[in-house]
This record gives sequence, structure tokens and C-alpha cells, in this order.
Amino acid sequence: MESEDYRRLFVSAAAVIFGVMGQSVARGWLAKDLTGSNAGLGGVMLAFGVSMLLATPWGGVAADRFAKRTVLLISVAMLITSSLLTGLVVVAGVIEYWMLLVASAIQAAAFAAYLPARIAFIAEVVEVDQIGPAVMLSQTAQEAMRVVAPALAGVLVGLSWFGAGGVFLLSAGTSTISALVLFRLPRGEPRVTATRSPIEEMADAVRYVRSRRALGLVALTTIGVVVIAFPYMTFLPTLADDRYDVGAGGYGLMSGCAGLGAVIAGVLAPRGKWTVHRPWATVAVAGVALGASLIGLGGAVNYPLALLALLAVGAAGLVFQTTTQSLMLVLSDIEYHGRMQSMVVLGFSGFGLAALPLGLLADALTLELTLMMMGVVVLLVTAGFTVRRAAHRRELVGVEIA
Repeated sequence: MESEDYRRLFVSAAAVIFGVMGQSVARGWLAKDLTGSNAGLGGVMLAFGVSMLLATPWGGVAADRFAKRTVLLISVAMLITSSLLTGLVVVAGVIEYWMLLVASAIQAAAFAAYLPARIAFIAEVVEVDQIGPAVMLSQTAQEAMRVVAPALAGVLVGLSWFGAGGVFLLSAGTSTISALVLFRLPRGEPRVTATRSPIEEMADAVRYVRSRRALGLVALTTIGVVVIAFPYMTFLPTLADDRYDVGAGGYGLMSGCAGLGAVIAGVLAPRGKWTVHRPWATVAVAGVALGASLIGLGGAVNYPLALLALLAVGAAGLVFQTTTQSLMLVLSDIEYHGRMQSMVVLGFSGFGLAALPLGLLADALTLELTLMMMGVVVLLVTAGFTVRRAAHRRELVGVEIA
């Protein structure tokens, strides 16, 4: 990308995601250690999901109403505060489960504003024909952090002199670096004049989506797949510790494999004609691949097979996510970009909400069976997307991502 502002946004996001991915490993390991159950892991994600569900619509409004740089800086400041305080209580040896819930909720609220503003900002710092590749590159960098950060965090958690507390403090440091880079970005002028209440603006965004079948189809499919598929990340500590007996380092490697799969897909996908010229077909293929790989993860009888399944999960998830995000930017007017991306983020709040009931289901049945069921549901959602697309094909024809 030739845009200097895009490069700054890229570096800043990479620093934030590095810290967030690292502390997700530490938080999951602490939750497993403090509660010893899948429901305990799901509870942390429930706190994340409820907070994000409540905050995300407001985050989308903020991205359209206020300077995007300001929204990003406030969000990163929240991440720094949460990471720093959590790290200090862990180092002091006074960490309790409820503190993990609070930290998870704060991080979710920060992300609810950060993610829509960051993606919407991309459309302002690159040319329109570069939006798709720019989003793909940005998400690929994010997934690259999932290769490095979880693997490193898994090793650091296992070191007595560093541990989970050190991982949280490291996250606070990388987020601080991100904030310093953000100060060099333009303001990202607001696209909506504040003449209505935030609730009215959210209602207007819903009406806007309902008036455009193509946009609504992408939004609903994205939310449905993310809610069902992405909770797999919540249960990796249980797979690592209970099923494969590979410890914190093995857990970090599992997270890293999913990230590696995403990076490989991010490098190869822009070269394929489907992702560039046939985005609708790409969404369908990626959804099928994601569902099938989740079924494979549930059925993996040993650790190497689980790592292979996670490579596929990461690759399919990256292609699905970036293609739907790019489509929503292309299909919507610029004054709605922040609120449209907040609808994508709503899917992540949903997967937080789904994590607890899925955790309870895994405790009642088995985690392996639960993962397979998640994969089957993703396949059904993707089938629904394909059927609806065929029904409204005339409206969708000609919408491409350059």
C-alpha cells in the first residue's frame, strides 16, 4: 500500500493485536486454573460478549460521529488500563475470577469502539479500488500476531519469573506503542452531523440495512457464522490441558496454528481470482471450509491432527471475515461505514454470549461433540446464505471487490 497513513494505521493495529492476543492466552489459562471447567472459560467470554453487545452499537455511532483518531485513542487507553491493572493484581498474587470477568468486559467495550473505527478508517486512507486488499492485508497482520503472540505468551506463562502477570504487563506496553503511532494519523473527520440522538442514528442504520437486501444478507450471515464458529477459541485451553496434555505451551501453539493458517490464507487469497472478482462465492466457500474444519477439530484424535484442523480453521475464518467486511464497505455509503462495521463486531459479542451455553453443553456432553455440532450449524448458515443469494442474484451481480 502506498498510503503512509494506512501504514501507520497498520502498524498501530498490529501492536494492539499483539498484546490482546497474548493476554487472551494468559486470561484463558488463568480462568481454567481458577475454575477448572469449560463453564468457567465460557463465563469469561460471556462477560466479554455482554459488554460488547451493549457497547458495539454505540461504538459504530462514535466512529461515524466523532474523529476516528480520537475514538481509537480512547479505546487503546482503555486497553492499556485494563491490561496494566490485571497484570499488577496477578503479580501481587491477589487475582480472583471476578477480576478476569471485569477485565474481559473492559476489553470488550474498548474493542466495540476500536474495531469499527479502524476498519472504517481504512476506507478513508486508501483509494476505493484498494479497500478489499487493504482490509485483507490488515486482517492478515492481525492473524500474524495470533501466530507470534499466543506461542510467545504460552511460553512466558510457563516461566516462573514472568508468568501470566508479565504477559498482561507486556500487553499494556504494546498498546502504549500503538497509541504513540496513532497520534501521527489525521483526525479522520466525522461523516455524520450530530443532529440526532445516538439511538436514532442506530435505528437509521438498521433501516438502511433493511432497505438493501445484499447488505442485510452479508450482515446476517457474518453474525450467524461468527457467533457459532468463533467460540472454538474459548475451549482451546481445555483441549490442550485435558485432551492432549500439552500444557500452556501447547495451548499457545494451538492458537498460533490458527493464526498461521490465517496468515497463509491472507498471503495467497489476494492472488486468487475468487477472492478478488467473486466475493460472493468466496463467502460461501469459506463458510463451508470453516464448518468442515471445525468438525475436523472435534474429531481430531491426537495433537498433530488438531493442529492441522486449526490451520484450516484459521485460514477459512480469515477469508470469510475479510471478504464480508470488504463487501460491507463496498455496499454501503461512507457515512454509514462505522455503523456497518459495528454490525460485524456484533457477531463477536454474540460469540461471547454463545461461549457460556456452549461451555455448559460441552460439560454435559463432550467438547469434541460440541465442536462438531458447531461445525454443522456453520454449514447450515452458509447453505442459507447460498440459497438467499441465488434468490436475489440480480441485485448481487456486479458487486465486486477490486
